[in-house]
Formats: sequence, C-alpha cells, structure tokens
Amino acid sequence: MPPAPTRPLRSDAVRNRDKLLAAAREEFAESGLHASLEAIARRAGVSVGTLYHHFTDRAGLIDAALLPVVERSMAHARAALDDPDPWNALVSHLVAIADWQSRDHGFTDVCVLSLDDDLPIERAKREGHGYFEALIARAQASGDVRADVTPSDVGLLVWSIVQSTAAIRAERPTAWKRHLAIMLDGLRAGAAHPLAEPPLDPAQLAEAMAFPGARPGPR
Repeated sequence: MPPAPTRPLRSDAVRNRDKLLAAAREEFAESGLHASLEAIARRAGVSVGTLYHHFTDRAGLIDAALLPVVERSMAHARAALDDPDPWNALVSHLVAIADWQSRDHGFTDVCVLSLDDDLPIERAKREGHGYFEALIARAQASGDVRADVTPSDVGLLVWSIVQSTAAIRAERPTAWKRHLAIMLDGLRAGAAHPLAEPPLDPAQLAEAMAFPGARPGPR
C-alpha cells in the first residue's frame, strides 16, 4: 500500500514554524549552536512542545534554520570563481567569511561542526568547500598564493582571527579586518619562507576548531 500523502501544514502551523526558524537563527547567531532550545521557543512565542512538533531534534532545527546561511556562503564562493583575478577572488571570499563569522556564532559553528552527512546543510557545506578549495588552487596556480598552504591552513587562520578578536568586538567590532589583512600578506607567495610544521588534515582541523562551547548540546 502506498504511503499516505503528507498533509499540508495549517496556516497557524506555518506561522509557528516560520517564527521558530527566525528565532533559531537569532539565538544561534548570538549564542552558537549550543543555544537553549527553550530560549528559541520562548523567543518565537511558542511552547517547547511546538518546537519538537516541527523539529524532532536539534540537528533538524539547525539544518532548517541555517541552510540558507550556508547556501549564501556557497553561492558567494561559486560567484568568486568568476572573478578573472585569482587573488582578488580569494580575498573577497575570505573577507566575506570573516565578516559573517564575526557577526554570527551559528555560522561559525556550523562551518566547523559536522551533522548527519545526509542533511541538506552538510551537502551544501561539501559543495561550498569544493569552491573554496578551487579558489585557493587557482590563486596558487597563478603564483599569488604560496604553494605550501592548504585549505585547512586558510580555514583555521580565518577562524582563529575571528575567535581571537571576539574579546574586543564590543569596542572594536571590525578589528578582525586588520588581522585578516596581516594574514593575507602572509599567504602571498613572494614573502614565503619554509614552514616549520605540516598542516592539519581535515579531521584534525575539525577537532581543533570544535571547542567544547561550540558543540551542539543534547536535543
């Protein structure tokens, strides 16, 4: 027997879901992916039971709320590849990533934490990472970026700058721009010196960046 067709949501259910998604994006932006689900429901003006009616677990809520944010980043990287100048293309994308991470803890967390591989947000992250790798490879092929730098190096450097300037963000919200500019000069091939340590592999990078406060809590 074929499965029963899925019933469309009632108008009030649609409104509640939309309010939950908006509230989740705001809470995740302020507090990261470990934000309280109770706080999200409260901000949305609904009960926790209503939240669980729409999203059975935290991963499902993260996926629904932050997929558009990840898709924005993916689209930016894809568009940057159309820039005929490989260095400018890479810089424009790194500036955009640092800007978004400095204003959105949820985006920062979702960039470095892994959810279920089958979720749309993880598929979007993998596609976006492919564009990110292509931006770096193109800038290396043109001779603009040092050949011994890996995508893991670049991702960790941008993340480190955003994290290290967080303490002064209230007073200097764009301090990261100065430090990013210093980092970008360090990526240039013309000033390269041999590196003392090998790069982190992707698994080591994910572990290094997934500090305890960023890990999503239980459902």
